[in-house]
Amino acid sequence: MQRNDIETGFFATAGSPPVRWLVAPGLTDYEEAVAFMEGRAEAIAKGTADELVWLVEHPPLYTAGTSADEADLLTPDRFPVHRTGRGGEYTYHGPGQRVGYVMLDLKRRRCDVRAFVSALEAWVIETLDSMNIKGERREDRVGVWVTRPERPALPDGSPAEDKIAAIGIRLRRWVSFHGISINVEPDLEHFSGIVPCGVTGHGVTSLVDLGLPVTMADTDVALRQSFETIFGPTSDAP
Repeated sequence: MQRNDIETGFFATAGSPPVRWLVAPGLTDYEEAVAFMEGRAEAIAKGTADELVWLVEHPPLYTAGTSADEADLLTPDRFPVHRTGRGGEYTYHGPGQRVGYVMLDLKRRRCDVRAFVSALEAWVIETLDSMNIKGERREDRVGVWVTRPERPALPDGSPAEDKIAAIGIRLRRWVSFHGISINVEPDLEHFSGIVPCGVTGHGVTSLVDLGLPVTMADTDVALRQSFETIFGPTSDAP
């Protein structure tokens, strides 16, 4: 079964509290973010904290997932490099990119990692659709992509395309952490220091690069609305 054919509704069991929604101001230190996620995921697993979506921006940095190839780190001294336990390869985070850390208890939903990744992709795709941008999956690579018909076709004749969102997750006791990143208006040149997610032959884009005059706050509103259609209700974190 391809990911486009997977049912992406990922609602919690009846009676579960809404997912808490928290937006961090300014830039969030990466190591502090990881420590916070690990602590929250542990508390969710123990039943002492509600599920949480935490939206942040980071200072410029690269992260290496569990499948990262050292050859894909092209400029190792450019920005800090953080080794992380999430799945995937090298990614860039920085100002102008919205990172959504998703701490959900899959035991209340579905213990199906592939379906969960598909649901996260659907969340991004629905968010883009609300902005009149067509985001798409690719079966051979995780993340969300947009075609660029205004550019020359690739050598095999397929249309040029760029990545607009990355996905990398980790599960502990069936509670997720890490999550998604969507490019709103980052410095796209910063991606040149890595082979993003190990994929060559394609570029990287952002909402503003695609001609959409949106702010981070606009994106946050769209993300929350789309999240609720796939994962269920949210409430502001105290």
